[in-house]
Amino acid sequence: MEGKVCETIHRTLCAQFPEERRFKSQQNEGRAEIRKVCSEMEKKKKGMEIQGYPIDGLSIGGHETCIIFPSLRLAFDIGRCPHRAVSQDFLFISHSHMDHIGGLPMYVATRGLYKMKPPTIIVPKSIKECVESLFEVHRKLDSSELKHNLVGLDIGEEFVIRKDLKVKAFKTYHVIQSQGYVVYSTKQKLKEEYIGLPGDEIKKLKASGVEITNSITTPEVAFTGDTTSDFIVDENNADALKARVLVMESTFLDDSVTVEHARDYGHIHLSEIVNNAEKFENKAILLIHFSARYTVKEIEVAVSALPPPLEGRVFALTQGF
Repeated sequence: MEGKVCETIHRTLCAQFPEERRFKSQQNEGRAEIRKVCSEMEKKKKGMEIQGYPIDGLSIGGHETCIIFPSLRLAFDIGRCPHRAVSQDFLFISHSHMDHIGGLPMYVATRGLYKMKPPTIIVPKSIKECVESLFEVHRKLDSSELKHNLVGLDIGEEFVIRKDLKVKAFKTYHVIQSQGYVVYSTKQKLKEEYIGLPGDEIKKLKASGVEITNSITTPEVAFTGDTTSDFIVDENNADALKARVLVMESTFLDDSVTVEHARDYGHIHLSEIVNNAEKFENKAILLIHFSARYTVKEIEVAVSALPPPLEGRVFALTQGF
């Protein structure tokens, strides 16, 4: 009864004082806007999912790049060590520019602080000694062990993450030495001649040392780091263009920057991706490393305007813009 009386009084006051009605309306609109912003922030926190792979991280040209695949327990590059990268056991570094490697000591130190196992860090073989020296300096500065496993990987060489997962380095074309990585899944498939045999007979064959399966290797994820479009036409990089998900840079988007300028600085212009569209066999392409000159809206408009066969399978990482 008391609630109804209060409601009646409120309606009467609002009728007599229209300013009160407008104020209440503005309050409601404000709350709705806050809910919308919070919802958008929550979505960004959750990252994105492409072709069944959750993907997190951020990448802003010249500022920082760190791309995280939590289901694979790995990250690519570590410009400033976002906190969510710390839980990844494997880290792959594409090149030694600070916006791609600057957070490396903090990544290792933070894992040590949390009593996590030493991470495995894969770097281009050409910079392995420099990275070792970097850690020596930080050990002296920090008086800590900074435990980690450092692996130098050359172009064409492979690193096994686990029995069903391996990574191979491929050549990219930046202003300093750089490389990308392809992550492969490996599965064992029963050879055709043994299909249909009873289980006991297959067990006997296996026990006697007969190779009863073929190893099937599939490129799942590829990451370019910084590069010019030359990596696209390099015949040795075919698997990067066949991976289920390709994460590649597209620093420049529009006519305010020429293709020549992009190439001079070791980067890719979106128009070059369009011109090579037929070469990409990937199920999905995630574009990263946009110049900070662009807004989220400008990036989204440029990507949404891509023609077939890119239309509908190209995504943009805009977190942090």
